[in-house]
Amino acid sequence: MERPVVEVTNFVELYERLERGKARLTQEVEQIKAQVRPPAERREGSPFGKREEEATEAFEFERRLASGKRLTDTLADVEYALQKYEAGNYGLCDNCGQPIELARLEALPQARLCLSCKARQMRHAKGKLAS
Repeated sequence: MERPVVEVTNFVELYERLERGKARLTQEVEQIKAQVRPPAERREGSPFGKREEEATEAFEFERRLASGKRLTDTLADVEYALQKYEAGNYGLCDNCGQPIELARLEALPQARLCLSCKARQMRHAKGKLAS
């Protein structure tokens, strides 16, 4: 099967954006890791209001973990896009192999799927949620 020709327009700029994004995301992930303090490491305080304090700390811990997970997932997507760029297949859909729309890549440089495949994936996921 012949590989589709992908226009190289703006790919260098997109690569640079991915590199900057990787650096920023790496820094943010490290900051969150440094801030996340498990509830077991609570400071001792007055027994009054302790339940509310524990609930607040647990909520904050979970919020930071969720934020860290989102950042880590995005960082993995950016690193994957950089690997695809280095391999020479950046801008091609992981599903169908066709070029990803340039406007989509400009909006989301780490996009793995073209709009058609992404829409199909979303419909499939929505159908699973409904059942």
